[in-house]
Amino acid sequence: MANLKDIKKRIGSVKNTQQITKAMKMVAAAKLRRAQDAAVSSRPYAQKLAEVVSNLAKRGACEEGNPLMEQRDKGRALLVVLTADRGLCGGFNSQINKAAEAWINENPEGYEAADILVIGRKGKEYLERRLDCVTKSYEHLTGNVNFQTASLIGQEVVEWFEEEKYDGVFLMYNAFKSAITQVVTTVQLMPIVPAETEADEIVVDYIYEPNRCGLLDEICAKQIEVQLFSALLESVAAEHGARMSAMDSATRNASEMIKKLTLDYNRARQAAITTELTEIVAGAESVK
Repeated sequence: MANLKDIKKRIGSVKNTQQITKAMKMVAAAKLRRAQDAAVSSRPYAQKLAEVVSNLAKRGACEEGNPLMEQRDKGRALLVVLTADRGLCGGFNSQINKAAEAWINENPEGYEAADILVIGRKGKEYLERRLDCVTKSYEHLTGNVNFQTASLIGQEVVEWFEEEKYDGVFLMYNAFKSAITQVVTTVQLMPIVPAETEADEIVVDYIYEPNRCGLLDEICAKQIEVQLFSALLESVAAEHGARMSAMDSATRNASEMIKKLTLDYNRARQAAITTELTEIVAGAESVK
């Protein structure tokens, strides 16, 4: 059994760790509220814009030669993966990294080959060790998410698709559901998939101003940028929720460990007192 000094030192160490995890939980909770509001606020616009673009594709917009709606042979695909730059957030990073690795290995979309563009240091470190298809990575973007950054990444991805470097582009991220629930979500960015037509639906084309081609070029590229921006907001909110839950669990585990160590300390202390009393009594008996 460890001596009293070692047990007391360990109790102090666990208490210090508990203070850190409690502080990290409070910080994550404060950041979660702002991140959650931003993610929830972005959903209606992103969903409606995706619906509009999908309806445009259904109305034969690809006949105008818009490259983002062009259906090609499944040659090479690009998977954009959103992870975090920091750890201590439970299974947030591990589940998205394993899902991306499985997507590349299993190739569920039927492409001949695939590359990865990863956003986040944790994703870069994991995927570069296990896969040789990480073509580019970005770090330190999730600390301050803004539309300008998402727009630049979106423009880069659109340019690769228009140059036919890739025949399909997919986005994988942790969607925020609640503080304790994050769902790995994969969506197809390009080519834009037309909305399904109901059996009795009559498809009527729109009136385009100033012209069809110019409007489609603008709105399709914008939709990719908005979808990336919305996914970044979702991922950041999910990260803060996962970190808050992980730190709450760590704080509770530390409390249980302190209780157990305190019990061990009291037992060891009682055993030491009993031993000393026994030695005193034995010594007194030997003198008689």
